[in-house]
Amino acid sequence: MMLQLTTEGWILAVLASMAVGMAKGGLAMVAIIAVPILSLVMSPVQAAGLLLPVYVASDLGGLIAYRHNFDRRVLATSLPGAIAGIGLGWATAHIVPAKGVTLIVGLIGLVFALNALIRPDLSGQPRRTSAVRGSIWGGLAGYTSFVSHAGMPPYQVYIQPLRLSPLVFAGTTTWFFAICNWIKLIPYAALGQLSMANLKAAALLIPASLLSVWLGLWLVKVIPQVLFYKLITWGLLLVSIRLIWQVVSS
Repeated sequence: MMLQLTTEGWILAVLASMAVGMAKGGLAMVAIIAVPILSLVMSPVQAAGLLLPVYVASDLGGLIAYRHNFDRRVLATSLPGAIAGIGLGWATAHIVPAKGVTLIVGLIGLVFALNALIRPDLSGQPRRTSAVRGSIWGGLAGYTSFVSHAGMPPYQVYIQPLRLSPLVFAGTTTWFFAICNWIKLIPYAALGQLSMANLKAAALLIPASLLSVWLGLWLVKVIPQVLFYKLITWGLLLVSIRLIWQVVSS
């Protein structure tokens, strides 16, 4: 059985998979548009199930590219909370509406992006890693990542003030979400979101995603660090507004 999509649907699916690949190459915020794009032609739950295998396959390309560029302290302080957040998402999958989570993600991202743009001191002295902050924001990232692969805004609230170099920022982000995605395979399979139709469609989308990993990697290397963080902040702002609008207009 193959997933039935129109020509427009397949075009959107390819664009979504390319966004996932570019994110794994270092342009982390790009991936957050993947599920909203696919939600134009299918339910958000089905879109999330379709894209998880694409995420997992793209993770391999990202991990190879950033095998030496990641911060172990960030992972150690954020992953325990993320695992707990994924578990909470699994436990409440049939209770919490996806729209509510989407709204929370959008509001968190909006507040952080506006704060980063208004307060110049955020670009000054780097903040230290913290087990408390890492657990809180890692937990929110794990939970929202489970629901709609939208864990980047809360994760970014924790990692961006650390002022990592672009390559280490990209590599640490890739490792964090790769581990989250591997863990998510278990509850997604248990909830029936990895249907044979979704897996077959995902297999067709994976090549475009893998090629896009290297495009993202190249862009990270050529973009200056100051511009890199400005682009991430503005990208977060625009995506957050889009997520909020998506909820209030529906």
